[in-house]
Amino acid sequence: MTEYGRGPGSAPWHPEDPYGDGGWGGQQTHTDPQSSYDGRPQHHPPQPQYGGWGDQQHYGEQYGQQHYTDPHQQPPFDPSRQQSHPGAPQQYPQSGWNDGTAQPYPADPYAHQGAPYGGEQPGPYGGGPDAYPQPEPPGRRDAEPEPRPDWDPEPGQDDHAFFAGGGRNDHPERPGADGDDGDDGDGENGENTGRRGRAGRRGRGGKGKKRRNGCACLVVVLVFGGGLGGAGYLGYHYYKDRFAAPPDYAGDGTGEMVTVIIPKGSFGSVIGRKLKDAGVVKSVDAFVAAQKDNPDGEKIQAGAYLLRKHMSAKSAVAMMLDRKSQANVLVTPGERNARVYADIDTKLGLPAGTTKGIAEKQYRSLGLPNWANTDTDIKDPLEGFLYPGTYPAAKGMKPEAVLKEMVSHANQAYGKYDLAAKAKALGLKGPLQVVTVASLVQAEGKTHDDYRKMAEVVYNRLKPTNTETNQLLQFDSTFNYLKGQSTIHISESEINSNTDPYNTYTHKGLPPGPIGNPGDDALEATLNPTHDGWIYFVATDGENNTEFAKTYAEFQRLKEKFNASSGN
Repeated sequence: MTEYGRGPGSAPWHPEDPYGDGGWGGQQTHTDPQSSYDGRPQHHPPQPQYGGWGDQQHYGEQYGQQHYTDPHQQPPFDPSRQQSHPGAPQQYPQSGWNDGTAQPYPADPYAHQGAPYGGEQPGPYGGGPDAYPQPEPPGRRDAEPEPRPDWDPEPGQDDHAFFAGGGRNDHPERPGADGDDGDDGDGENGENTGRRGRAGRRGRGGKGKKRRNGCACLVVVLVFGGGLGGAGYLGYHYYKDRFAAPPDYAGDGTGEMVTVIIPKGSFGSVIGRKLKDAGVVKSVDAFVAAQKDNPDGEKIQAGAYLLRKHMSAKSAVAMMLDRKSQANVLVTPGERNARVYADIDTKLGLPAGTTKGIAEKQYRSLGLPNWANTDTDIKDPLEGFLYPGTYPAAKGMKPEAVLKEMVSHANQAYGKYDLAAKAKALGLKGPLQVVTVASLVQAEGKTHDDYRKMAEVVYNRLKPTNTETNQLLQFDSTFNYLKGQSTIHISESEINSNTDPYNTYTHKGLPPGPIGNPGDDALEATLNPTHDGWIYFVATDGENNTEFAKTYAEFQRLKEKFNASSGN
């Protein structure tokens, strides 16, 4: 068995002769058939294992270089390749790595044993710190880790790369682990200690370890302290959020007024953010809490609000619920455009008729769908497209901006349905007629239950087979629209003498366009009417109670009931 660190052919170790050759005084000679020097004294230092190098072949063979096989010829001596160190003795000629050959050195049987702590280990020639180990191949220094029999089996924590602060080579089993050129035998003064281990690391001073230990402790303290600080910060804010009252102003605010616009679909925190950004409330949380505490807090809707700055959250909620502070225009289902125009003028502080004039001149640029305004007899192209809802209308805004928002809402509402396909299925000419029917249903129906029956009445009277009214709708609402009024007491002479296309007593079919702005319920009922045969209806109480009939005889009885309730 070959001892670790001894080359093949070495004599066995003897306790009385630790060098196996009687010491340097009497060198042992033997004939090694694998040696380059037949019969010459051979000494084998520990050979690094590089993928099988030294296993019955020379380094030069690994590199494809020629080695010397003549037992009587020495390799040519090249002084330029001889190792040279300051203060080192001249050694016998040896070949460097560049020529592909490697010369064996005397063996060191104790090369595998670590030196005592703080002690020195002799070099490969039995000398002291002046001896130099054989250099490593340049291309192999970082390729593979070299086995190090003298490596410290119990490295300190500060040898770890994290605490050492080293770079690429900070590893105890790799050359250059201490940041130098890999030759761990060098001491502080450039002297070779003859070993590659802990002594070499200690030779560079133990103060560095203490310094690194101090840095490590500092890092631990900072991390631990930062963790405590972070926990305290989170705990404080958790307590503050859970138990402390949110920041809030006191009182009803200053005299400075500000307009706040709340978008559609906004909920408590969004509204609170808008108010805080405008300087009305001090915090979002305060507003959310005040809105929850107010029984009517959830009734706050989208729109514009005229509020004071620096108000308490409670006062802000109460003021937003007050209609006087609401800088909005509210379009109700069935409301006509003429009323909407007047409301916009009032909210914006404009002369009467300003918004109506803009609508007449700029309706094409307000976003109407391409199927709108297809009849030249339409009185107002925007009728039916100022969709019911609440819209901001604060002073300083332009009327066309308010109208555009209303038309945009109508496009969204109508866009949810395929009105072209629905019109065809219902026997109508196009989407505009669907909206027109919805406006009639909205105007004539009084309750939600009336809408579907009212839609059926319209469709039954439009049928060519209608012999009851001969395709005449005969709706008072259409006549009132063209007259700009709202009354149920219309004389037959007045109705029959008017030939306007909106008079459905004298013109068959639908009016040219919508007579108001229908809401969601009326629109959905228009698209889904009943099929019970209704063709007549009478508001028997004159206001909210509408009754339906299928025959003319039933209609007469309902009419008599109406006359009795109204005093006719």
